[in-house]
Amino acid sequence: MEEVVEVKVSARPRETQSSLQGISTPSEDGVKSPFATRFLSTPLASPMKKAIENMQGYLGEVGRFTKLDPQDDWLPITESRKGNAYYAAFHVLSSGIGFQALVLPLAFTTLGWTWGVICLCVAFTWQLYTLWLLIQLHESDSGLRHSRYLRLAMAAFGEKMGKLLALFPIMYLSGGTCVTLIMIGAGTMKIFFQMVFGTPSPLTTIEWYLVFTCTAILLAQLPNLNSIAGVSLIGAITAVSYCVLICIVSVVQGRLHHVSYEPRRGHSESEASMILSAWNALGIIAFAFRGHNLVLEIQGTMPSDAKQPSRLAMWKGVMFAYIVIALCLFPLAIGGYWAYGNLIPTNGGMLGALQKYHEHDTSKFIIALISLLVVINSLSSFQIYAMPVFDNLEFRYTSKMNRPCPRWLRIAFRGLFGCLAFFIAVALPFLPSLAGLIGGVALPITLAYPCFMWIQIKKPQKCSTNWYINWTLGVVGMILSVLVVIGAIWGIVAQGIEIHFFNPR
Repeated sequence: MEEVVEVKVSARPRETQSSLQGISTPSEDGVKSPFATRFLSTPLASPMKKAIENMQGYLGEVGRFTKLDPQDDWLPITESRKGNAYYAAFHVLSSGIGFQALVLPLAFTTLGWTWGVICLCVAFTWQLYTLWLLIQLHESDSGLRHSRYLRLAMAAFGEKMGKLLALFPIMYLSGGTCVTLIMIGAGTMKIFFQMVFGTPSPLTTIEWYLVFTCTAILLAQLPNLNSIAGVSLIGAITAVSYCVLICIVSVVQGRLHHVSYEPRRGHSESEASMILSAWNALGIIAFAFRGHNLVLEIQGTMPSDAKQPSRLAMWKGVMFAYIVIALCLFPLAIGGYWAYGNLIPTNGGMLGALQKYHEHDTSKFIIALISLLVVINSLSSFQIYAMPVFDNLEFRYTSKMNRPCPRWLRIAFRGLFGCLAFFIAVALPFLPSLAGLIGGVALPITLAYPCFMWIQIKKPQKCSTNWYINWTLGVVGMILSVLVVIGAIWGIVAQGIEIHFFNPR
């Protein structure tokens, strides 16, 4: 009797483990417990074992895809994970089409027809590939989701090196874009007022900056990235609309008299100067395809599980968005260069050309409508580009205090950023002329870093095709970034820009 009792006691823990795993395990001396013997003799044993095994596998997969940082629930980018492919398309369109598309024909004035089209096609294909890499890297094998570009860079390159490489370009791109949006949006507000009322504006340019900034700050009170999906939809619709309208007006009005398609050169311009000008033009093209610093953040708003990982819905949204982006950018760049050639204004691009050459032979309603669409799109784009800055500010607070950011402090953070962007816009009103320089600084974020991060995280087999492709694109992207920055600086020095601090015009 004692021996039987001893067997029961020693087998009980193994029974418990066996019942959880759905596998009958004998005791150390080879004797099964009476409970296990009776259970295995029932007709329900096999289906029950299979059900438990399936449930375990499912829970394991779900756990792998839902391994989230609890702090994410407090931050504006990830506190709502109810996004979908439609929301992703809205966000990508709103951030992917904007004022940068209007300056694309300027690149053609230096590169010419052949090289302009080739560079535009290569840049579009290249950045679409790196976009796919980022979407695939969003979810790691351990289950951790990288919902911010900076976090992915830190996971790939290490904490210190990741911050060193990515923090400044990301914040520079987000903040610089918001500042430029204030300038363009406020300046277009002024034009819209004059077109509608037919009188000079009663407000100065700085006062229009203030009107735009206050409106943007009010919109910025929406709590998180998922909540601005409707704003991004409006931004996407307005961006597509004014791109189509500007392209149609320019093509319908026909080419200007004495238009030239020869690459824009100075009388005494050397071969070295021509090369530097070409690098600056590549920066303008790169600037048109910025937005990769928002892709992981957009994907972070989506739910994810084993059957429907977020990368599937994200890629569907991105593919739809980029088909629309291609249908807008390519006709705008090619049609704009065909209509204006080297006569396109260096300040304002297509919008400046429309106002300069067609103000008197085009309906005022059309020009006013285009101006209104540009203003609405600028306000919408401001929200999505400012979100990484808002998220970073709140991350500092929640990391230190270990609690969610209170509502009043969130309002203060967003108001403070708006005021800082307004101050920079007033202090540096020539910033839109630095599109090539901004594109060069942000170029590694778009074309180089994703390739290196793929190699570091996925570790493809050395000397394989995948390994060679990503190393080549990454190295070429970094070299191209340096060349573009050099070309942009040369363009500023040689051609000159009208520098006027604290004097917007």
